[in-house]
Amino acid sequence: EIERITGIALYVIGNVALPFLTVLLVASFFSDIGMLILKLFLVYVATLIAVNRYYYAPKFVKKYNAPDQLSDTDIKGNQYLHTERNSQKYTSLQFVWPESIHRPALADKPAIFCAIPHGAMPIGITAYPMWSKLFNDKLCHWTCAPVVLKLPVVSTYMRQLGYIPAKSKNIVEILTKKEENVGIILDGVAGMFQHHDEIAYLKKRKGIVKIALRAGVPLVPVYGFGHTQLWNVVVDPFGILEKLSVKLDTSLCPFFGRFGWFLGPPHRVPVTICVGEPVNCPKISDPTKEDIEIYHSMLLKKYANLFEQHKEAYGWGDKELKFV
Repeated sequence: EIERITGIALYVIGNVALPFLTVLLVASFFSDIGMLILKLFLVYVATLIAVNRYYYAPKFVKKYNAPDQLSDTDIKGNQYLHTERNSQKYTSLQFVWPESIHRPALADKPAIFCAIPHGAMPIGITAYPMWSKLFNDKLCHWTCAPVVLKLPVVSTYMRQLGYIPAKSKNIVEILTKKEENVGIILDGVAGMFQHHDEIAYLKKRKGIVKIALRAGVPLVPVYGFGHTQLWNVVVDPFGILEKLSVKLDTSLCPFFGRFGWFLGPPHRVPVTICVGEPVNCPKISDPTKEDIEIYHSMLLKKYANLFEQHKEAYGWGDKELKFV
């Protein structure tokens, strides 16, 4: 339990440290309190790294006969590390999918797994091996904000797990040249600011549909029940942080987890990842706006059906999914 708490806390820090560290650095130049907070933050991060690297990591390596270092070539093997050590067991993670996408339904071509909602952190998708071997044998590359893959240390770690920038060029290359799967959190940064509400920022998310049509690959809707319950998100009444985050394409989203821990591990909420019926996109080299609208509407309908189908079983019979 302690390993998972500290491990996920380190994972969270690795994903959102840049904006908060920037603020602390600026504050440290103007006040002694800012400098003190910065020092405490650095000590906190160093402690998490030391505990996980020098105490829990060796135990994991010995128990599972795993390599001591992440490989530069065996990305599928790397994907087991974070999953087995932390997120799956901590959130009692479960997967549900329809019979229609059982093997070999998606075996012949790559797929785009479109997951929502983002929440403060979409921890359900970090069961990385599931996406790389459950529906086919194609490695799944999840996307993230390009700025994350420019951070020292963090970028190396995430690339070793298969992450790519959330840019059209990179996604198309994976789908068409490498013929491997892609995973994307479709509501993006805007979805981070939802707390206890099931709101899907998808009405304008049409770029991924154009990519799927050009590549001729299916769009697979994925809904993470529980994602919006894992952390308490601090939302300002004027929406300034949300607008800045969307504009900068990075998180300026303060949140608190278990024990009131700032940027700490999530509450002990079960997460169920529900995979829906795919939208099978024909290959169209130059899709028109009408083509994109048709398949985008189909994707939204699949999400609505997916949510309605599983919400009662999860205990959310009174909730509604709203598209904005």
